[in-house]
Amino acid sequence: MKNSKKDVREIIINAASGIFARFGFKKATVKEIAQAAHKAKSSIYHYFKSKNKIFKAVVEKESELLKKEIIKSINKEDTPQKKIRAYIITRMKVLNNLANFYNALKDEYLNHYGFIEKLREKHYADEIIIMKKILKNGVDEGIFLIRDLETTAYSIITALKSLEYSWVIENNVSMIEKKIDNLLEILFNGLVKK
Repeated sequence: MKNSKKDVREIIINAASGIFARFGFKKATVKEIAQAAHKAKSSIYHYFKSKNKIFKAVVEKESELLKKEIIKSINKEDTPQKKIRAYIITRMKVLNNLANFYNALKDEYLNHYGFIEKLREKHYADEIIIMKKILKNGVDEGIFLIRDLETTAYSIITALKSLEYSWVIENNVSMIEKKIDNLLEILFNGLVKK
């Protein structure tokens, strides 16, 4: 049975994901991707015009996977506080497994690729939207007192971004969760003695 065009693209993207994760964007070659996908190099170019296009497809797929996992985890929780915790923990766990997407977010040598910058901007905007919805839910329920939802969501996401590198390197889930709980204690209760 012959694979559909969509199936072949998916096979190539999945193979490329492993190659990029192993060798990085710069060192990975279309030839290696073709070998991993069990396709001729020329057929890879039939579906993707360049290595950049393949990487873009891989990173977009991983980005969508991250977003779906985050939404799935926050939808399981019943309070805004638990939703924020689920958001942060899921984000860290999934990012740790999405090498290509994580590298696209952090690696400076990818800065000159326009599609990477657009992807980063979209991902950042999506994260702020998700966090803003959780915060608004907390305000609506009378749990949070927030004057500016946009700025608060932006601040939380920015703080997470500054911590993600050390958390990914640490790779100790229980220690990371403890640090997240400490961070949330400050977020929910503040620093000032009441």
